[in-house]
Amino acid sequence: MDSTLTEEQQQLRDAVAGFLGARYDLETSRAAAKSAPGWQPAVWRGFAEELGILGATLPERVDGMGGGAADVMVVVEELGRALVVEPFVDTVVVGAGLLERSGGERADAVLRGIVAGEVRTAFAALEPTAGATLHDVATVARRDGADWVIDGAKAVVTSAPLATHLLVTARTGGERRDRDGISLFLTEFDAANPPAGVEVHSYRTIDDRVGADLVFTGLRLPADALLGAEGGAWAAIEETVDVATAAICAEAVGCLRTVLADTVEYAKQRKQFGVPIGSFQALQHRMVDMYIELEQAVAAARLAADALSAGPADRARALSAAKVTVGRAARFVGQNAVQLHGAMGMTEELAVGHYFKRLTALEREFGTTDHHRARYARLTRP
Repeated sequence: MDSTLTEEQQQLRDAVAGFLGARYDLETSRAAAKSAPGWQPAVWRGFAEELGILGATLPERVDGMGGGAADVMVVVEELGRALVVEPFVDTVVVGAGLLERSGGERADAVLRGIVAGEVRTAFAALEPTAGATLHDVATVARRDGADWVIDGAKAVVTSAPLATHLLVTARTGGERRDRDGISLFLTEFDAANPPAGVEVHSYRTIDDRVGADLVFTGLRLPADALLGAEGGAWAAIEETVDVATAAICAEAVGCLRTVLADTVEYAKQRKQFGVPIGSFQALQHRMVDMYIELEQAVAAARLAADALSAGPADRARALSAAKVTVGRAARFVGQNAVQLHGAMGMTEELAVGHYFKRLTALEREFGTTDHHRARYARLTRP
């Protein structure tokens, strides 16, 4: 994957790696993740002011740098290597992607806030009974005079406790599983002091991140809360989620690189019967299998990134194929890394257990392996 990077992308990768290497050691990051805030605001400010990565792919009209999707993948892989918990994908890939594709003055104003490090977004799309099907929307929005009123519930809204703004899907037309009739709404948000009509149930996820379930009961929003055309949000949602899927595949690759490197190093140091366990042929074969899975994940993530400029059907096929490949690698490499570390593999002191938890979450984010396998089958059916 490194051989495909341009000189500018290599410089970007080195800058992000250097920043994280100096400020994001495991002990500090785990302490921050388990603290009440659940993140490091100073690191987020550094992303905006020192690295400029929060606006790397956004257009110049909102103070961004106008980069491409490949730049995002370079950044996110490095974030995966360091096990960063700050809401980069939720804000820069999902939130900014939805805002840019929806357009409008209010969207541009929020995009400028993202570039400046002042705005963090959460995407309230999944519903309690919908699984990974984002167009299964029972939440409804109705007009009341000049306002919109939203009723419904959203589940597993990642980064919601950290968000300053919510992006909410609601049905303004059509039947429950129709792709037409879905609208996207933007509202300011504070989980500690939510707007009237929003009930927040916050929690910590297995990978030491934060999320929330939300219930909307008569949430009243002004007319300009609607982003884009009424009932026409699905195309922007589908494309944005595909880009986000490519991003978490790159993040998983970063995690996998660290997990495999740590496992190989441990096998060189840990001794059994007076010799390093890495000298045992059976364990060497196991680590070779882990390396093969990693390389397949690297190739799949790269193909997914390249497919983002393709048509909707080709893009979706490539993204689902990548998600299946990376999900399989995440499970295989993670499980074997923990096993090769023995009982220490799941302790708080070693990094491998924390990475395995994150890989487990990534396997399910934006659709499980089974979901994407079924999606790929539908898209390739004659």
